[in-house]
Amino acid sequence: MQKRGPTVPPPDPESLNTALYRNIDALRRQQAEERERDSVHDRLADAITGFAGSFPFVYLHLTLLAFWLAANLGWIPGLSPWDPEFIVLAMIASVEAIFLSTFVLISQNRMSQEQGRRAALDLQISLLAEHEVTRLIRQTSAIADHLGVVTEDDIEELKRDIAPEAVLTVIQEAETHDT
Repeated sequence: MQKRGPTVPPPDPESLNTALYRNIDALRRQQAEERERDSVHDRLADAITGFAGSFPFVYLHLTLLAFWLAANLGWIPGLSPWDPEFIVLAMIASVEAIFLSTFVLISQNRMSQEQGRRAALDLQISLLAEHEVTRLIRQTSAIADHLGVVTEDDIEELKRDIAPEAVLTVIQEAETHDT
């Protein structure tokens, strides 16, 4: 067994930056507003998908299947089989699978749209951060020049703004050459 060092407790939540709390609150409010805008159909699809992806759903199906099999194999005294060939069971399972897969697709489409919005937000924040860092590099470089401090060779490259359109073009060209 490998010896581990002392565990460091997580920082106290009170020590976190107030801007972080503001951002968390803004995200929670936005998510609550999005849930309020959801249609009845969206909520229904999410509820069905949520239940279908749970252990109670599995247990319910195992119970119903066991009962169906036992009853239709004649193992339950006093109950005559109604589906001895299991044709009705197969039909019910097929119809249920069609509906469940549809509800799952509906929920996945909504999640995909939400992820697209979040990815766009992440991109905007990253571009803003890149712009701010570039400005800071320029200012720091100007201060270094004024003070006569020798800087790294690649500082001129770091001072250049990044154009997202150019980056996308290079990525697309690279993907075209790969295929």
